[in-house]
Amino acid sequence: MSAIRPLVVEVQEYLSDRRRLGFSLAREGTQLLAFARFADARGFDGRLDEDLAIAWAQHGQPHRLTSARRLDTVRRFCRYRLQFDPQTEIPAVGLFGPSTRRLTPHIYERHEIDALLSAATRLPCPKGVRGATYATLFGLLAATGLRLSEALSLRRGDVDLSEGLLTLKKTKFARSRVVPLHPSTTQALMDYVNIRDRAIPAPHHVDMFFLASHGKKLDSRTVEYTFDKLRKQLGWRARGHHPAPRLHDMRHTFICLRLLTWYREGINVNTAILSLSTYVGHSQVTDTYWYLTGVPELMTIAAQRFERFTAGG
Repeated sequence: MSAIRPLVVEVQEYLSDRRRLGFSLAREGTQLLAFARFADARGFDGRLDEDLAIAWAQHGQPHRLTSARRLDTVRRFCRYRLQFDPQTEIPAVGLFGPSTRRLTPHIYERHEIDALLSAATRLPCPKGVRGATYATLFGLLAATGLRLSEALSLRRGDVDLSEGLLTLKKTKFARSRVVPLHPSTTQALMDYVNIRDRAIPAPHHVDMFFLASHGKKLDSRTVEYTFDKLRKQLGWRARGHHPAPRLHDMRHTFICLRLLTWYREGINVNTAILSLSTYVGHSQVTDTYWYLTGVPELMTIAAQRFERFTAGG
């Protein structure tokens, strides 16, 4: 009779298999290991059933949304495990209600972006590069809709300023893509390079495009902290359902404004949305629609188009 293996070992093997296929599984991995430790502490006997999954999903009396998301994570592991152990039970869907919830984002107005970049430029730094770094980084997010992680992962060789192209390597879902830039964005990056290279001529063997004032890689926590300080300094109030405007809302804003521009220019959005989905790095077009918000400008266009439709136009 073979000995029962700890569930932690099984989860580690599952995560290794998935990561070899290109999935990062950062949050899911943390959650699954927490589930495995929970199960082992309860005397896991080799049988993975729905009751065990539910017990962990409710552990600590979390919000129902958290329980639903935990169960989603375990369900994916159970499907994988079922091929090795036919007695594995897959938790039913919907036991704690929906596992997704879309909170309305803060859609930035032009004057807010301008104020943010201006405030970032004034950030104090003896070498004078800190303000340029943050102003350029925030401007790039607003102009391209990049994820923050994508912008911070850019290396010097990924930024082709002669052609106005960014090469994003193995981003979300292990995908890579090339992002064309508007000439004004390319010029802003050129200006930053000139400031950066004068201030930090020898960046400690770091070839990252965006550098902190000490010449090392800029990390996301520091960026989020700096953004929060600037946001509070500017006195912003959230127009969405999140407690405060977020950097990620730049991505929502970019997608909304792109559709608004296309509608105003008479471009067929049903076709163009496929290009936009590729540009922002989505694996399917429904992910891009998820980012849309019914801002007044878009709703006005929608109402006008519906009015023409009902009138036979």
